[in-house]
Amino acid sequence: MSEESVHPEADAIADLIGPEHSSIQREMAAHAREESFPIVGPRVGAWLMTLAGTVGADRVFEFGSGFGYSASWFLRGMGPDGEVVLTEIDADELALAERYFETAGEADRARFERGDAIEIVESYDGPFDVVLLDNEKDRYQEAFEAVEGKLRPGSVVVADNVLAGPTDRGAVRALLEGESLPETGDTSRGIAAYLRHVRDRPGETVLVPFGEGLSVTHIVE
Repeated sequence: MSEESVHPEADAIADLIGPEHSSIQREMAAHAREESFPIVGPRVGAWLMTLAGTVGADRVFEFGSGFGYSASWFLRGMGPDGEVVLTEIDADELALAERYFETAGEADRARFERGDAIEIVESYDGPFDVVLLDNEKDRYQEAFEAVEGKLRPGSVVVADNVLAGPTDRGAVRALLEGESLPETGDTSRGIAAYLRHVRDRPGETVLVPFGEGLSVTHIVE
């Protein structure tokens, strides 16, 4: 679970509104707590579900899926023919994701790909309606550029951990303002580079202050 939240008060209110975990998501969340495995949590998950439904997503691609928690939320917002591509470099995590999806009766709505997501996406044709970036933070821009040609006008790209967690938001702000920070780690530099990239391209990018912070980029061309 995420240990840091951008806005705890917003999280508390979101908890009171819902929606609640499905039975398989409760198992996933329990596993995450037991293993101290970072997941987006139900507040961000419910937002991803709503996003998928709002854009009428038929295909979602995840750069980094762990054991499938965020993908399960996407599927809750998609129609019966919707498909999510999960990518994960850890074979055990990917196998666990597949078992969870089989238990939930949703394995036929997912593709489970082991390896580097940036390499995997090259083997797929577009378009994707929603893309989630949750791989190495210093490779977010590289991931965006790898999938950019497989998006359509109206597609949405969501990047996790842009304001908290492994990211120093003070450093990100300074870097976006043009300051030089020689002591800043690769994570904050990578997030700043990504935010600068999507800010300066066509379309709109906004920040969503749930969990550890999301950036959401709307593709217009």
